[in-house]
Amino acid sequence: MLPIFLSSGLFLGWSLGANDASNVFGTAVASRMVKFKTAAIICSVFVIIGAVFGGAGASHTLGKLGAVNALAGAFMVALSAALTVYLMTVARYPVSTSQAIVGAIIGWNLFTGAITDPSSLTKIMMTWVACPLLSALFAVSMYIPIAYAIKRLPLHILTLDTMTRWGLILAGAFGSYALGANNIANVMGVFVPVAPFHDITLFKTITFSPEQQLFFLGGLAIAVGVFTYSRQVMMTVGEGIVRLSPVAAFIVVTAHSLVLFVFSSQELSDTLHSLGLPRIPLVPVSSSQAIVGAVIGVGLLKGGGGIRWRTLGGIASSWVTTPILATVLCFVSLFFLQNVFNQQTYRPVEYELTPMVWDRITTLPGASEATHEALDDMWIERYPNAKAFRTALEQRLGQNSPLVPLIMDYAELDSFRVTAKGVNNVDHTYLTEEEMDAVESLVGQAFTHRWSFVEVLEEYSAAWRKKPDDPEFNKERQRKLKYLFDILRSGSE
Repeated sequence: MLPIFLSSGLFLGWSLGANDASNVFGTAVASRMVKFKTAAIICSVFVIIGAVFGGAGASHTLGKLGAVNALAGAFMVALSAALTVYLMTVARYPVSTSQAIVGAIIGWNLFTGAITDPSSLTKIMMTWVACPLLSALFAVSMYIPIAYAIKRLPLHILTLDTMTRWGLILAGAFGSYALGANNIANVMGVFVPVAPFHDITLFKTITFSPEQQLFFLGGLAIAVGVFTYSRQVMMTVGEGIVRLSPVAAFIVVTAHSLVLFVFSSQELSDTLHSLGLPRIPLVPVSSSQAIVGAVIGVGLLKGGGGIRWRTLGGIASSWVTTPILATVLCFVSLFFLQNVFNQQTYRPVEYELTPMVWDRITTLPGASEATHEALDDMWIERYPNAKAFRTALEQRLGQNSPLVPLIMDYAELDSFRVTAKGVNNVDHTYLTEEEMDAVESLVGQAFTHRWSFVEVLEEYSAAWRKKPDDPEFNKERQRKLKYLFDILRSGSE
């Protein structure tokens, strides 16, 4: 069923390519400086490169918004977002794919009783405001010195034309890379927790993680969308809001690309952190909002007389409609998928203050005897979902208690037994010999919580312990643990 379930993500990738390719080459194609075929080829190549090698950062934030934990559920989340984007594309509006997938994830959370992480949602929604403003600021900051230089430099019109044409191609290539790196999380991010992939090594030198494999497939789907259906939206963006000169088109695309790059670059975020500055949130921002913000910035700098405010109003209204439509569509579709087609759209996640959790509460910072007394009536009572358990905790500890999320992490139930069958199903070439020895030593043991399983592995072997100074090792460790959970759980069923 995996290819069928992934098809909705590929459809969403196609929709993104059909819609958002306009944001990197729309102004260049509409101004007749770059042929559509040339733009489509460059966009396709660089969007795949960006997706595979730069897409991991933004996908983590999207995963925190709502952890879709079943393939059928991920299928419907992606399909709902794709249908929303497709409908807006048919209407020739440069809709936000980021808003569509966020709305669909919220629909899944509402249907399953899962919690929509407020900090992640706030972070993402803040970018919906910051993205067009920052893009407009970049565009204005670039336009003034470039326009001044063109007036002062004695450039022949043919020389200026050639320079602008190459500038548009380079800006489009950079924009395509940034689009792939930032927006691939919208296409395949919901499949990362549930797709049964693990690392693949080619020629004994190049290793592709499960995320990169998914992002490569999504990048191919985006490329198909670019070739088959992006020309119409390119003309809307390039000519529909305000007519742009070729130089202005170069500035708009570059400003848009910088915004996408800023919000997807793990290296830039790490560099700022090393200098003692705040990290930049790695969030899948709206490519459409970035390009529109840049276009408006240039238009206002020229006096605003050429801006087609009616077209802009239609685009803005689509940004409001998109997440709402995606939320409703996903909620209703999940109901039919589960009750009519009998598909498991989510894996129920229950919560309980087991004796192990009860003991752990005493070790939490800020916990006291009064904490146990407040939670006494919740002792060994099972709650059907995160929302019900959080409500019960907040009623006893207060809505703003820092203990609530900590207790929820410990109390999440994920029961399974390590069986010989499950261990035999593990790919012995994926784990090291020392890691496999630790896993095999646990055959016959049962676990109620994931964290208890991890702690036992860490106690048995240093190969499973985190390394504070090695983030790459820790990421690989997390991937291996996820792989183990999936294999061992299926082997115990």
